[in-house]
Amino acid sequence: MKGALQNMVKFLKKPAVRIAAGYFALQICMVALVYYWRVFYNYGGSAMKLTLLCCLVSTVLFAIGCVTVWKVKSFAARTAIVIAVCGVGFCFANPPMQAPDEQVHYQRSYSISMGRLDFDYDRGYPPDVIALLKSFPGAWTNTITSYWASVDPATGEVFEAGSSANYPIKIRGEHREWMGLQFEEYQKQKQMEQPVGNEPIMFQILPFLPQALGMAVTRLLGGDALACLYGGRLFNLAVYTGLCWLALKNCRRYQTVFAAIMLLPLSLYLAASLSYDSMLLGLYYLTASYYCANQIRTKDVIVFLISFVLMNAVKPWISLLWLVLPLVLPRKAWNTPIKKWQLAAVGLVGALAMTFFVEWYGRTMRFNYPEIGRMLGSDVVNGGKQLAFVLQNIPRTIAVFLGTLYENTLYLGQLGTFGALDLRLPVVQLLSVVALLLATALAVHEKSSLTPRSALGLGVLAVCYTGAVLAALYITYTPVGMVRVLGVQARYLLPPFLMLFILLAALLSHVLEPKLSGTGKAQKLAVSVSGVVALVSAVLLAQHYFIGPAYWMPA
Repeated sequence: MKGALQNMVKFLKKPAVRIAAGYFALQICMVALVYYWRVFYNYGGSAMKLTLLCCLVSTVLFAIGCVTVWKVKSFAARTAIVIAVCGVGFCFANPPMQAPDEQVHYQRSYSISMGRLDFDYDRGYPPDVIALLKSFPGAWTNTITSYWASVDPATGEVFEAGSSANYPIKIRGEHREWMGLQFEEYQKQKQMEQPVGNEPIMFQILPFLPQALGMAVTRLLGGDALACLYGGRLFNLAVYTGLCWLALKNCRRYQTVFAAIMLLPLSLYLAASLSYDSMLLGLYYLTASYYCANQIRTKDVIVFLISFVLMNAVKPWISLLWLVLPLVLPRKAWNTPIKKWQLAAVGLVGALAMTFFVEWYGRTMRFNYPEIGRMLGSDVVNGGKQLAFVLQNIPRTIAVFLGTLYENTLYLGQLGTFGALDLRLPVVQLLSVVALLLATALAVHEKSSLTPRSALGLGVLAVCYTGAVLAALYITYTPVGMVRVLGVQARYLLPPFLMLFILLAALLSHVLEPKLSGTGKAQKLAVSVSGVVALVSAVLLAQHYFIGPAYWMPA
């Protein structure tokens, strides 16, 4: 009996047996998932077709996972594969035009893909582009939100009220409103005559080059406007993946924290969209990786400068703060004849030159545009008056910033908010923070890797960056004297999140004793957990838009 049990244990430990058991368990989960959708969300489509699709997708993912685990040894390459796979999931889970400002970014990218490197308001688009824009309203969840109330006619009191907020699927009587109908609407609109439309109020070229190339390739292959959107997203994701790979290759410490930030559902959601945040986040992570490099050599300084100048071309002014990063590096890591002050001077001149060039190009190459006003109107928002108010009331302004952070749980609670403050998935918010904390705890082997001076410098940079984000939106987007800052989103704060969690890892290294032997196991665990969280989040995003939950409204 004992020998039989030992033989059974040996048999179960064989790699082929474990792979087969894992694959079988995964397929059982796919069948259970579709059954759950059918029962709990009243899914009315073909359960068999959906089950087969889920099993096929999971088989492909399982095969990629096996190859990655067994064949890919580099941590940077393994993480890049996970980023690419999870990003593809977000690319197709997120419906068209739901990412922040994706309609505007789509229009500008499509123009560039046709070789238009200037900005002409009166120059239109092909009919299928207009059909796509008309068929998919941005921020769908908010666009179709309904509010209702029942009033007692005798007393005038409201005795029943409701809102369909945060529900992309609405059902009123027998009428069903959901994202799937918009794909049918697009096919109908393509057959109709469309106006030429106008080019958007967006005067940049560089950050839209990757998706523009994807659209051009898709169009050469015969794709329509909808296919071009997905082609652009995939090319954007490819650039983000490449930048993350470079960052992880360069990074020698706190790699688990970097990987977790890169694999955050919010990061991947932006990377797999047409948002220029895709390129910007990749540049942020690449630039930050030099803080965690063992040595800074001359070639590293050159790459840092290129990355720094490019990020200022995409997001000017606030990106200048990143110039502080090399200044707080430990002296022992500085192995180049270039002085820190020389790097700061060259970086500042290069960034300002790029910023002014981009602004000059946007003004000079702009044609036929009407007067462009503020988003909320100059009567509501006045930057000059707000700035004067801030300078006269600095303690009050600090209190407003702190209150805004407090009310929004430091915006860590928005890591599961997708779109422009549109769709909130509380489970994703929770899992995102858990994955970040786990990756931070797995970096405790980095004991004493930060000097007090460099740690203080990184903390000050994180605080100043957060304050700069709040100040920019308070001055340019918030009514004068308001006690809250409007327009702040978690995506703006991903860079300080990275800095603060690195500092947390440094702190934990002094109070926690690592149990895993070596960094390899910690890295594998961090990437595995973050990857699973990202894939689950992509499934939940698709579920929320296409399966359920549905909000039942009064007819």
